[in-house]
Amino acid sequence: MRKFNHSSDLEGFRQELLEERKDITSTIIIPNGTCCQAANSLAVIKAILQEIARQGVDKNVQVHLTGCHGFCEQEPMILFEPGNIIYCRVTPEDAREIVGRTVKGSEVIERLLYTDPVSGKTARTEAEIPFYQAQDRQLLQHNKWVDPRSIKDYIAIGGYRALVKTLDSISPKTVVEEVRSSGLRGRGGGGFSTGRKWAEARSAPSDEKYVICNADEGDPGAYMDRCLLESNPHLIIEGMMIGAWAVGAQKGYIYVRNEYPLAVQHARLAVKQARDIGLLGENILGSSFSFDVEVARGGGAFVCGESTALMTSLEGKVGEPRPKDIHTVKEGLWNRPSVLNNVETWANIPSIIMNGSGWFASKGTKGSKGTKIFALTGQVKNTGLVEISMGTTLHDIVFNIGGGQKNGKAIKAVQTGGPSGGCLPLSKFDLPVDFDSLYEAGSMMGSGGMVVMDEGTCMVDVAKYFLKFLQDESCGKCVPCRIGVDRMLEIVTDITEGRGTREQITLLEELSETVAETSLCGLGKTAPNPVLSTMRYFADEYFAHVDEKRCPAGVCKALISYDILDEKCNGCGVCLRACPHGAIKGEKKKVHAIEPQLCLKCGICITECKFDAIAVG
Repeated sequence: MRKFNHSSDLEGFRQELLEERKDITSTIIIPNGTCCQAANSLAVIKAILQEIARQGVDKNVQVHLTGCHGFCEQEPMILFEPGNIIYCRVTPEDAREIVGRTVKGSEVIERLLYTDPVSGKTARTEAEIPFYQAQDRQLLQHNKWVDPRSIKDYIAIGGYRALVKTLDSISPKTVVEEVRSSGLRGRGGGGFSTGRKWAEARSAPSDEKYVICNADEGDPGAYMDRCLLESNPHLIIEGMMIGAWAVGAQKGYIYVRNEYPLAVQHARLAVKQARDIGLLGENILGSSFSFDVEVARGGGAFVCGESTALMTSLEGKVGEPRPKDIHTVKEGLWNRPSVLNNVETWANIPSIIMNGSGWFASKGTKGSKGTKIFALTGQVKNTGLVEISMGTTLHDIVFNIGGGQKNGKAIKAVQTGGPSGGCLPLSKFDLPVDFDSLYEAGSMMGSGGMVVMDEGTCMVDVAKYFLKFLQDESCGKCVPCRIGVDRMLEIVTDITEGRGTREQITLLEELSETVAETSLCGLGKTAPNPVLSTMRYFADEYFAHVDEKRCPAGVCKALISYDILDEKCNGCGVCLRACPHGAIKGEKKKVHAIEPQLCLKCGICITECKFDAIAVG
């Protein structure tokens, strides 16, 4: 590819690409992100390509490999355009039939279509699937049109037009004001005004400034940033370039979580491609703007997602947070003014510039504008990435998009915000999902994790899980977090193992408040949230553990026992054969019994019994 010296060169190239592609009559789109590959998409792709060559239909048919489309539990998927026909959970063995009947014969294979688990109806097109219908996919919609390894694909759909518009006609000050007017708030968890952050960095006196993309996404179950970066890396680079123009930065860094190899690979390739055609480097598109980007792998610790710890890690030091006496927009990376935003925040910038701040501000609520991507996981029928307008209720996300309960057990709670968030009960599902409403309810937006829990979940055990995670991930620099989280975990462990007392519950609440108020960084300040929210909304479970030495959900092993019900057991022997510990005894066609001293309460017998003959007490 040639190097572009002027904005008109880029637009001319876009038209050339569109002209080249006009003869393509059909496109086979196959998602191939990390989650897709885990579901065997690579084998499906290989089989499809082999069949296309074998059956001689490669002329005017394009196989388009893209990033994740969001509906992860239905992978591997194939989307056919034109027509918007979608096949779900495709296997390599389906390839011959797909090419022969659908590609060659324009015939729909009914058995590969999506069946809605709620209504039982079959959907032929992506547009008919309820999971997609209830969303507002402003960022995720681009994924199906872009091969993340191809800058040509991004340019063809209008990529880098926002950059051209910025360099040709918008002053840095106006860009900052436009972002401020849009109401965009940081999508990484803090929810700070992006425009205000940029304004402070722009006014900071320095000849050297930096913009940084935080892709160190460490929340359990969250993968929104990974999806965006590995599926459409040029969108993030373009957003960073506009931000750099606005604040006067000359260098940018994409700091990617070490466990995201595909995102690292695609980001580095995208940077090289942009540099090769003159979109990164000196005097970009013939302007006075010079800017370059470097991709850095994360330090492997959850705390490195905190702004000051991330910058310390970028400097080659141990990723530990530092006091924020002076904000990083004034003294950040190498003590220079630095703008740090997460992947999703940067991804919103090009569309704000192209469509205007009013367009972005028209979506969402008074204090939370635009859309937000969530990783919907847990005990719901439909799991994956969902993008909704701010203000959409928890109920709509869990029941309309997620499809409701998965295993017949009633939904009990949803946890938002990862380890820093809180657990909200079903009675709070009418809450609009925005920064302020979630905070007032005792949770937070976080980066976008959303875990749905049913009646089989013990909320005290959930608090213990997140405390254990935070104990492992704390850098240990400050006493409140290092000692406080340890002590909180000790108390919650006592409660789940039958040693808890009422006095400990009171101490746990006081300790949580102290840790939140006195910790150095956001990890420690938000560490008590899962504890405080579960104590607030599920206090009865804590008291059942302490007063009755009973786990209502039947999860905490020290507080439960298994028993075979005489009236339901028919002596089939299935549980006896399934028990790996030899704890079940009995003769065929006679009532069996469990020997408590041998039972390790693994739950296998309950799973295997078809007659509900095993009770948990």
